[in-house]
Amino acid sequence: MPHLRNAYPRWICALAIACSISMSSPPSYALNDYHLPTLGGVASSASSEEFRLGRAWLRQFRAQAPQWQDPIVNDYLDSLVARLVPYSQLGSLQTTTVMVDNRSLNAFAVPGGVIGINSGLFAFAEDEGAFVSVIAHELGHLSQRHYARGSARAEQTQLPAMAAMLAGMLVAASGGGDAGIAAAMGSQAALIQDQLTYSRRYEQEADHIGLQAMADAGYDPEAMVRMFSAMQRMARLQGGTPPEFLLTHPVSDSRLSDAQARASQLSVANAYTSDTLYDMMRARALLSIYSNSPHQATSHLAQEGAEEPARRYLEALIRGRNGQTDSALQALDQLAAELPDYAMLPASAASIALEAQRYDEAITRSQRLLRIMPAYLPAQLTLAEAQLQRDPEAAYQLLNNITARHPDSPQGFNLLAEAAGRSGHGSWGHLARAEQLQLTGRVDQGIRQLSIARDAAERESNQQALARIEQRREAFIEYRQALEDF
Repeated sequence: MPHLRNAYPRWICALAIACSISMSSPPSYALNDYHLPTLGGVASSASSEEFRLGRAWLRQFRAQAPQWQDPIVNDYLDSLVARLVPYSQLGSLQTTTVMVDNRSLNAFAVPGGVIGINSGLFAFAEDEGAFVSVIAHELGHLSQRHYARGSARAEQTQLPAMAAMLAGMLVAASGGGDAGIAAAMGSQAALIQDQLTYSRRYEQEADHIGLQAMADAGYDPEAMVRMFSAMQRMARLQGGTPPEFLLTHPVSDSRLSDAQARASQLSVANAYTSDTLYDMMRARALLSIYSNSPHQATSHLAQEGAEEPARRYLEALIRGRNGQTDSALQALDQLAAELPDYAMLPASAASIALEAQRYDEAITRSQRLLRIMPAYLPAQLTLAEAQLQRDPEAAYQLLNNITARHPDSPQGFNLLAEAAGRSGHGSWGHLARAEQLQLTGRVDQGIRQLSIARDAAERESNQQALARIEQRREAFIEYRQALEDF
């Protein structure tokens, strides 16, 4: 797999780590405790414009960036974020996660509560605590709306600046390199320079909030210190070409010392960690990174002391990929018997059965798991995809439920459109396709698809579908306007 670089510019730090939509004011001690300057507007809620532009960014990102599609890892990432959110001063902010198919070390946060990670973050972070420390740090940036604070002193240009910076970040994230700088600079050079004055202070604030969130959520905050130390060593080894995360989040000696001092003062509540589970997620990430040479994934995992069940798990995944389906399923079943709390093991087995076109077995395995964990999305998606080959109506009903609970899932709507087409739900199928198109940045195509859906609904005399289509058309037009602001 080629090494795709996610080249975020240095000066874009204030955005790549930035803005969120905190719906409640952070505690009054947040700034004074950290000895940081009071910047206008920090405690206020994020504007609806921030949210609108951030979600438009996410649509464009899905259209242009190489995404890593892995429901099992995505569910794991969502669970980590959900564990940290109550302790991250985010108020009622609803977060969403995206995963980038890129082996470089990087993570980012943008308006609208979007948290993104590269697959390379799993390759670099050797344990769950180190991985969690990066997510906690990003949530700290979101909770404090750092980009919005930086641009608040230029209120007349705040939204144009945000749109320009988001556009630049999108180009850079999509592999455009220095084109991202050109796109984002525009007439905002002075504002950008002004923001850089605060970037180190923002890093310190996000570190403190992240450290406290880790401790409150049961993770050892010392893991953040270990992660910073490892990053600092990497930066020194790589000289002028450190990974993108270090371009936007430079680790200085003073920052490292500050984090160490803060971490040493914190006590961990209800200690929690699962390095075995994390190592299994690392296995999936490494197999994605080294898709053309799986032995490198095996070597990487073994060299860094991954726990034995994770090494067996990786071998089972490789066997499944190589067509050794029975051997892979046997190994996964044995692991599931030893580690019955890990739903991703039977889910992995069901997925391997699906990939081998053993649809009945994939259905049976998925249904067995869902009787225990009815809302486990990876198993639901596998079941729906297998049912498409056996019972499209059942797949349609299941996918209706999935997309109702996960309305920002392009994969869910893509499968729903197919299931609706195969089971005779024409207008709803076109509507599902329209949703999939708008979620992936193709809003104009989505609007055209809504017209097709409306025509189908009129032929079917489906008044319920017609009402929903008209409602969504208004929303799609708003989405298009937000995209035009880029």
